[in-house]
Parts: sequence; C-alpha cells; structure tokens
Amino acid sequence: MNTTISNFASDNTVGVHPEILNAIISVNNGSAVAYGEDEYTKKADKKFQEHFGKNAEAFFVFNGTAANVIGLMGLTESFHSVICADIAHINSSECNAVERFTGCKLLTVPSADGKITVDQVKENMHVLGEQHHAQPKVISITQPTELGIVYTPKEIKTLADFAHKHNMFLHMDGARLANAAVKLGVKLRETTVDAGVDVLSFGGTKNGIMYGEAVVFFDKKLSRNFKYVRKQGMQLASKMRYISTQFIALLSNDLWHKNAEHANKMAKYLEKRLKEIPKIKLTQRVETNGVFATVPPRCISLINKKYFIYTWNEKISEVRLMTSFDTKKEDIDNFADYLKKVVN
Repeated sequence: MNTTISNFASDNTVGVHPEILNAIISVNNGSAVAYGEDEYTKKADKKFQEHFGKNAEAFFVFNGTAANVIGLMGLTESFHSVICADIAHINSSECNAVERFTGCKLLTVPSADGKITVDQVKENMHVLGEQHHAQPKVISITQPTELGIVYTPKEIKTLADFAHKHNMFLHMDGARLANAAVKLGVKLRETTVDAGVDVLSFGGTKNGIMYGEAVVFFDKKLSRNFKYVRKQGMQLASKMRYISTQFIALLSNDLWHKNAEHANKMAKYLEKRLKEIPKIKLTQRVETNGVFATVPPRCISLINKKYFIYTWNEKISEVRLMTSFDTKKEDIDNFADYLKKVVN
C-alpha cells in the first residue's frame, strides 16, 4: 500500500523525519553506557529543561500507552481513581491498561469534543473520604483531545487549580501536544507546566520520530521513585540513546514546531477540499491535524479499496482523517478527487 495514502488513516502510519533518522545514525558508532546513563540521554534531559523549565525531568519509554500508564502509576495508589473524558485514549483505546496496571478506577464524564470541565469533575468528588469508594486522585486530559480540539492554557489552569485544591494531580496525555501548541501559538511550557500540569506524557511518534515517548514530571518530589516504576513497568531501554537522540533532534531548531505546523496546515487544506463535496459532512472543528467527517455508509468499503481510512464511529459512518509532517497537497487533492467520484 502507498504509505503516503495511508497517511490519512493515522499519523502513526507515516515514516520517520530525515533529521530524526540522521540523529539515530549519528549515535550508531561505537558503544555507549546503557540504561540512560549515556551522554545523549543527559543532553536530551537538558533539551526538555530548555522547553519546560529547570525542574522538568524526562523519563523515556517505548510508546504512548506506557507513558500514560506508568505516568499515572507515579501519581497514584491502587485505591485511587482517575477522572477523564469518556473518549479519552486511556479509557477507549488502551485495552484497559491503566486500570490493570495502576489498580485505579477510571471515572469517565461525557464529552462531545473530548474536553472536560471542573463542573463535570465535581460530580465525582462526593466520595472523598468515603472508604467504600475509590478516591479521586488525578484528572487526566488529552491535549489536543482525541477529536483534535485544543484546551486553552486558561482552561487547563482552571482544572489544575481545582485538582491541587483537593490534593489531586493533573495529568496530560500530550501525544500530539506539538500540534496543540502550534494551534495556540504558544511555547510548549505555556500549555503544560505554566498551566499547572503535574505530569505530561510527551509524544514524539506522531510528530516524526521512529519510536519513543517521554514521561515528564514538573516537580521532582513526584518523580523521586519513578526510575523504579519505569523499570517495573518494563520500559527501561538498555540502548536508550536511540530514543533520547530522537528527542534531541525533535526539540532542536524548532523541528517539533515545523512538523506540527505543516500537519495542521494540511488538515485545514483537507477540510477545505472536503467542504467541496456536499455528501461529506464535517463533524468537528479542525483545530490541529485531525479531520472528522461523515460519509455515506455505502462508500466506506469503496474508499477502502483504494485508500485506507479509519472509521471512528460506525453508527454514524464517521471517519477520522489525519495529516502529518510529510502530507502533501497533491496527496490531498488526489484523495479528495477520488472521494468526489465515489460519493456522487
């Protein structure tokens, strides 16, 4: 299958940015100290501090599910609960990993766009101090949400202030944080640590790296035992330099910003082209690099004969289309022209 075409199914399907590949090659000569004690991992740590402040401490892991799960493990005990949106990735797309490995209960609130509010969180707070119920300890949000919608720093700060007032933490799933920061026109820290986030799952795979994510703590008191949590969680890479060097490249020379900016621009162009097709209806605002739309049900199988697209909600025939750092206008034009033929 053409990898450029499959790009629209997910930003996980695309290749690796050339600068990231070069970074991997550059550390492939000779040997280096294992388990994160190498010079590249130390340099990567400094890069995270440049972007998130001197108190930021990054722990590299293999994938996003691991970042979310063990990040939450670092904040909770088994009698706690985590409050999140019903469509949050930790609830809908991680095969119950959070509940299995943390022992915590997920308390979900309904959301039309993936965002949650303090008023919704409050509905789960009446059990505080009641020994028969899991105790709320973490509010988890996704930035941008699973539907591509962005929280403003003010909205995040409101949630963080509420959490801290009640001796809770705010966790952020930032698999596509770069896209959100570009949309907001802010630095990475402005929508995270400056807004009160305690722990961040920072994504790289969807923004051009080969593999690897980072769990970032903004208070070293919270991370004092996390190296043991990561090891127990089977996420301590022996040849860690191959992960950390990717983040050095991503966080240097604004590569993270360039990649996300291009992906966002391509999503807006895809939105424009889809609006030209009357039988396709957009279902969400296009704020980052995801486009959600309904297509005639009979057309899904026809489209999939030539292009792989992802069905988000089968009941309403809603599909999710993702753009990435290497999406080209030509790809979008060819795709849109084909959709016109299929749906008409």
